[in-house]
Amino acid sequence: MTPIVTLIAGFLFLILLRVPIAFAIALASLVTVVQLGLPATSVVNQMVSNINSFALLAVPFFLLLGRLMNDSGITDRLMTFAQSMVGHIKGGLGHINVLVSMMFASMSGSAAADTASVGAIMIPAMKKAGYPAPFAVALTATSSTLGVIIPPSILFVIYGAFGNVSIAGLFLAGVLPGLLIGFGQMAYTYYVARRYGVANTPYMPWTARKESARRAAPALLIPLIILGGIISGFFTATEASAIAALVGLVLAVIVYRTVRPAALFDILASTVVAYALPMFAVAAAGIMGWLIAYLGVAREVATFIISISDTQTGVMLLLMAFCLIVGTVLSPMTAVIIFLPIIKELGVLAQIPDIHLALVVCLSLAIGLTTPPYGICLLIAAQIGEVDMPRAFLAVLPIIAITVGIILMVILLPGVFLYLPATFFPEAFPAS
Repeated sequence: MTPIVTLIAGFLFLILLRVPIAFAIALASLVTVVQLGLPATSVVNQMVSNINSFALLAVPFFLLLGRLMNDSGITDRLMTFAQSMVGHIKGGLGHINVLVSMMFASMSGSAAADTASVGAIMIPAMKKAGYPAPFAVALTATSSTLGVIIPPSILFVIYGAFGNVSIAGLFLAGVLPGLLIGFGQMAYTYYVARRYGVANTPYMPWTARKESARRAAPALLIPLIILGGIISGFFTATEASAIAALVGLVLAVIVYRTVRPAALFDILASTVVAYALPMFAVAAAGIMGWLIAYLGVAREVATFIISISDTQTGVMLLLMAFCLIVGTVLSPMTAVIIFLPIIKELGVLAQIPDIHLALVVCLSLAIGLTTPPYGICLLIAAQIGEVDMPRAFLAVLPIIAITVGIILMVILLPGVFLYLPATFFPEAFPAS
């Protein structure tokens, strides 16, 4: 049995035994390393080197910010503000759901956290208002995936750190597709609301709208600080995460006074746990990615794909299809790290700019958050809405189609979607 067969077969076998994915990757990689006659310490060395990155320090800070948002009531303030903005439009509750997810995404970068926090409030409210339960679940799950698209995105941080790609450039590249996906979901919500005759949310008086804006304004400064500081070159994406977490801490403890100093220990402790679990998966996935590159599989697979189509558009379409399939069984972070050697090799052979390549890959993998069997966002939303997975998945398909349409636009119109990063970070596009 060749090493690559050992690696893949071992991983699949362990998955069938219901071994957690991170441990399945690590164990399959360890067996392959032993088969190759390499020192077993190579596994440990690779795991350590994979997470020994300054850029990855952004992850715990964004996770901390997300936790502070929930515990301090910032999410509730954003929800009230969203209601004042779009609640009176046909399909108002659905629009609020999407808009809150877009604002949440611009602060925390975590899709699962968005699903749990927003879904706990919005899904019961939408069901009570007359929306079909499967649609309420599907909309909450898919709008939550904006957390890995709209900056700051933890997935972009992971891709940039491991792929040596400008994280700041990736953040800016995610702005336009993230907004288009959100607006597309709102348009579909409008259609569903008209079809089922859902009543509009009462129009909020002007004085109440001003008050909601005032209460949410400090929190809305966070994404402006993040993107403004990065674009101006005042600080890096990693430094931006620390500053954003500090601002969130000040808001929670001093401005809003909804988090007591005594509760900070529990918040920090839970953040450490929330950071440790995905980082172990990142460390384990890095071993498999290293083995794929070491065994020369990356070039072989990339050459095979190029033999099917050697145009940039053709390669991107094939890569999108590949990521859509992989995303159904692996988390986006794990998939990026494992298959990054193949992705990078494809980019070199097809002469695709790194940021364009990363954007298509991350957008495609984000769909996997709403597709079984992985589909963590859909699973969380379905549990909250008490909807079985088959009905939830059928309801999510039209919204997934909207995202796929946006990805196709990203592939076919790179100049439009790469305008922001190319303008502010031209050094990230050496070919141009």
